[in-house]
This record gives sequence, C-alpha cells and structure tokens, in this order.
Amino acid sequence: MRGPLQGPGEKEDQEEGAAAASGRPAGGPGAKKGSDTDSDSDQETEGARRPGELGEDTLYLRSCRAHSVVPASCFLRQGSAPELSLRHRGLGPQGAWALAHALTSNPYVKRLDLRDNGLCGAGAEALAGALSKTRSICDVDLSENRLGAEGARAICAALVVSPAVQRVQLAGNGLEEQAAQYLAELLLAHTGLKSLDLSYNQLNDQAGETLGPALAENTGLTELNVRWNHLRGPGAIAFARGLEANIFLRVLDISYNGCGDSGASAVGEALKTNNVLEELYMRCPGIPCEVKAALVCSSLSRLIHSLHWSFWTFLISR
Repeated sequence: MRGPLQGPGEKEDQEEGAAAASGRPAGGPGAKKGSDTDSDSDQETEGARRPGELGEDTLYLRSCRAHSVVPASCFLRQGSAPELSLRHRGLGPQGAWALAHALTSNPYVKRLDLRDNGLCGAGAEALAGALSKTRSICDVDLSENRLGAEGARAICAALVVSPAVQRVQLAGNGLEEQAAQYLAELLLAHTGLKSLDLSYNQLNDQAGETLGPALAENTGLTELNVRWNHLRGPGAIAFARGLEANIFLRVLDISYNGCGDSGASAVGEALKTNNVLEELYMRCPGIPCEVKAALVCSSLSRLIHSLHWSFWTFLISR
C-alpha cells in the first residue's frame, strides 16, 4: 500500500538526515567529486600529450589571433602525424603566416601539402622562413597557389638552405622566365633535391635557355616534370642540351610543350649521349613522322627496355 505523498520539503529533509547519519554534510565537498574528477582527467589528458604539442597548439592559436584568421582544426589535431594536408583550405597569405610560426617548432611533419590555398607571393615568403629553419620537412606541395616570380624567389632561396627537402611540387603557379632564374639557382645549389614538378606553368623559350645549363650542371635531381609549359624552338633545344650533359636524371616529362621539329630532334640527339635517363614522357602533337622516326632510332639501342610504354604506344599510333 502506497504511503502518503511527501511534501515539498520532506524529501530534502530526508536527504539531509541520511547525509548527517553518514557524517557527510549534504552539498559538501563530496558533492563536487564528479566535477573535480573531470578536471583532473582533463589535466591528465593534457599531461599525456607529447612534449611540445600543447605549446605548438597554443603558439598556432595565438598566431591565428594575431593575424585575424580562423585556425585550421586539422592542424590542432595533428599531433605527431608525419603528414600535414591543408589543401583547398583557402589559407591565403595571412593563414600562411600563422601556420609558419607553428611549423618552425614542429619536429614531426615530414610532408607538407598546401596545394590550392591562394598563398601568392606574400604567403610564400611566410612559409620560406619556416622551410629555411625546419629539419624535418622533406616533401612540399605548393602547387596552384599563384606564387609567381616573387613567390618562386622566396621558396627557392629557402630551399637552398634546407638540405632536408627532397621533393618539391610547384605546378600551376604562373611561373615565367623571371622565375626560371631562381629555379636555375636552386638546381645548381641544392644537390639533395631529388624530385621537382614545374608542370602547368608558363616557362617559355627564355626560361628553357636559363634552365638548360642549370640542368646540365645539376648533380642530384632524378625526376623532373615540365609538361604543359611553353618550351618551343630555342628553349626546347637549350633544354635538350642540358639533358644531354646531365648524368643523374632518371625520369623526365616534357609533354605538351610544342617542341616542334627542332626541339624533338634535339632531344633525339641528346639521347645518343645520355645513357642514364630511364623514362621519357614526350607527348607532343604535330611532330612529323620522320622526326619521330629519327628520335626512336637515336635511342632504340639503349632505351627500348626503359622508356615508358605510353611513349612507344604514342609514337606507333601517330
């Protein structure tokens, strides 16, 4: 049988009585035990983080506030992961400045992917400072950031003093003949650079005449991509002469540059001397059949087992 209903204060009185019987005042310190436990747990979680991680996050957040940018959440969750991918985030120059400050004290990131962030020249200058100081980053993708000559100058200068960086992607950055001078200096000075992607830029004949001699003197690069540029005529010939003298390059892509008869013939002549190149990609519509035949004959004895199959398929199908 149900007892009488309790009045508004009777339940509280019973609770206070039970608390008194146990020797613990109701609402006393024991009532806060849960919140204290949560606080201790938070502190333990922070203490469990790797040394420097909390400091890096704090540095990054402080830098974001200073530059009035929204922090990238994935960087806050980065921890000790070796790859940091922030492509298509719209960081802009200000975001690059904020990120650069944190990268200088991050020893974990080995691959940095900032493709398509509108960094422009100013953002490149910000990242150049971080790249010149880091000893951990070895792979950098700055493609599609509208770097221009100003950005190329800053990045190349930083890479020259960054021996750890071995792979660089600068595709689609509007690089022209002025930027070629900085790229040539990079090829001459950075012997540890193994892979360079300069595709989808506006490197013209003047750029080819600048890059050719640098390629001839380079002593480390094994992979170079210059597809979809404007290396035509004299530029293609100068570039081919650089290939002829180079003894380190293993993979070269010069497709869709409009090399023409003279450029293709120069590449064929280069292959007679160069016995190191293993893969050549040279899709160039419009090259006459007789030039293609000469190109094949000049390299057939050495490259028949090493040229990429797509190259032979293209030649046969044209």
